[in-house]
Amino acid sequence: MKVQVNECFNFSFDGNDFDWDCIEVKEGQFHILFKGQSLVADVIEANTNEKLFVIRINNNSYNVRLKDRYDELLQSLGMDMLNNQKQSKIKAPMPGRVLDVLLSEGDSVVKGDGVLVLEAMKMENVIKSPTDGIIKRIAVVKDQAVEKNEVLVEFE
Repeated sequence: MKVQVNECFNFSFDGNDFDWDCIEVKEGQFHILFKGQSLVADVIEANTNEKLFVIRINNNSYNVRLKDRYDELLQSLGMDMLNNQKQSKIKAPMPGRVLDVLLSEGDSVVKGDGVLVLEAMKMENVIKSPTDGIIKRIAVVKDQAVEKNEVLVEFE
């Protein structure tokens, strides 16, 4: 396990034991004993999906990123930035018919917001935004037939 603090301090935990104790005092707050020193750590923000945390110790805030062996493998293969690239388009995942367009050009979206409803094989599929952004262009209209990989929406 690797830990990166404030994008400049790196620590590795490769199976080595460290002489420290950590007790959760209450949700998001920990009491730590390390090398005879007593510290109180508060978790200010936690994004477990991205493995990013903001931790406050003695009134100093630290941005902490965790990297496990899978993250290291992706980085060594040059695949660590694939999920960070902003997507500029939504393409049809399958052929079908547009049942409804939920948003308009110029609207702001958050990753996961429904953008349109696509009917395929008699099933309704809500097509969601893969990214945060502003809708630049909606390339389809209600009741339009679409083919797989056809551009549906473009983002600014």
